[in-house]
Amino acid sequence: MIVAAMALALGAGQALPSTPDLGKAAGKCRTPETGPSFIVSVVGLKDRRGNLKLELYPDNDADFLADDNKLIAAGKTFRRVEVPVPQSGPVQLCIRVPGPGRYAVSLLHDRDANRKFGLSTDGIGFAGNPKLGWSKPHAAAASAEAGAGPTPITIVMNYRHGLFSMRPISGGR
Repeated sequence: MIVAAMALALGAGQALPSTPDLGKAAGKCRTPETGPSFIVSVVGLKDRRGNLKLELYPDNDADFLADDNKLIAAGKTFRRVEVPVPQSGPVQLCIRVPGPGRYAVSLLHDRDANRKFGLSTDGIGFAGNPKLGWSKPHAAAASAEAGAGPTPITIVMNYRHGLFSMRPISGGR
């Protein structure tokens, strides 16, 4: 069921609490960024409230959406960028990657800014823009290939629709 899977996958059931600053130093882009990174254009926001949390994971199902503390302790890739939602204009975020290669990417629209995924309020999106079903997407469907410099990708946000589905909204901002 997508409700339980998304809540668990995005932190509601983690044994270790997430440390909000983990991965931020490694994920922060320079101005201008010239190294390996994703320049993420965000489309389909429901509104301009709260924060956006962009996270980078290894491109495999075992590590995708895993606890950030465990990934970092194991020496695995984890990066995070968290910013307030811009009040107007196009929305773009930048996240640095360790080097060229394939990475899984998730984006949370934390509309109430409580640092947790709330199925009834928040939005979620992934690189590759997979159709969301009854469980979290596979890493391969939520990944993108980063080049040696900034690599543009677009993430379409999904919000709860009805009882059990997540999908893009029409007329998003």
